Amino acid sequence: MAFTAEQLAGNCSFLMSIRFLAGQTRGMFDAGPRLARLLASHQRWLLTQTAYALHLEYDQRDPTSGFTAVRLTGRITAHKVASRNTVLAFIEELYTYRFITHTPGDERRRPRHFEPANVSHQAMFGWIHANLAALDLLDSGERAAFFQANPALMKLVQPRIARHCLEDAAWREPPERVAQFLWTEAGGLVVDNFISRMDAENTESDRFLVGRVETRALAADFMMSRTHLQRLLAKAAQRGCVGWLDEPRKTRLWISRDFVEEYCAWQAVKFAYVDEAFEWAKAQIDAPTEGSQHDRS
Repeated sequence: MAFTAEQLAGNCSFLMSIRFLAGQTRGMFDAGPRLARLLASHQRWLLTQTAYALHLEYDQRDPTSGFTAVRLTGRITAHKVASRNTVLAFIEELYTYRFITHTPGDERRRPRHFEPANVSHQAMFGWIHANLAALDLLDSGERAAFFQANPALMKLVQPRIARHCLEDAAWREPPERVAQFLWTEAGGLVVDNFISRMDAENTESDRFLVGRVETRALAADFMMSRTHLQRLLAKAAQRGCVGWLDEPRKTRLWISRDFVEEYCAWQAVKFAYVDEAFEWAKAQIDAPTEGSQHDRS
């Protein structure tokens, strides 16, 4: 039985899963910084997941299906995630950095289909595997191992996660204080960095100590401008999300407990969809004779 978002948010061990995933995300960034940044802002996360899902849903009997500029633009703009021009610029960036390629034979056809390059397939598989491993920490499950042993699940799991997350405003539109990080370039990496480093053992204080933060080094690490990072932290401090123990030097950072709880509750929405998609896909593998009755809701 898959976890619900409410169950996850109310689980005292869920923060441990969030911290685990933050660490895994950092590993993905170190392995491929430019590719990892596609998941570092919420808008790009939604674009990336939706584009990949469209590719996996391609039906040869329907030439308009699959990952095309028209299909991605239509799905994204319908939920007001990004403008048409932003979607087209995103596709051009993916193609320029060879994260996607033209489907063989489609170079001059219309609609022109795209497909992920091998590095993109590996990154998406790794992302889902990391989320499943984070869920396993809560109940000693074997989701990640099963997924690793049955890679065909990818075609079922990822589109379902992407579709549900895009359609659910609770995930698509993060709480205001979370959004100030997640709607900015590399903001997700900043939050992950703080959460992975914070002292979660302090259960009595309304703050978690993150420790020494050098904005110049952190900005360089995540390929963002120092000015942008400083403005981001200043706005977060004004809203009580973070603060400094050593004003005015501003080197030792803390993050507020209520912000962490708000962030965890938002993450719980996505984790619940990951768990539900995995359980649903696993059931299809276990009962292949019912394949014609697959639930697409």
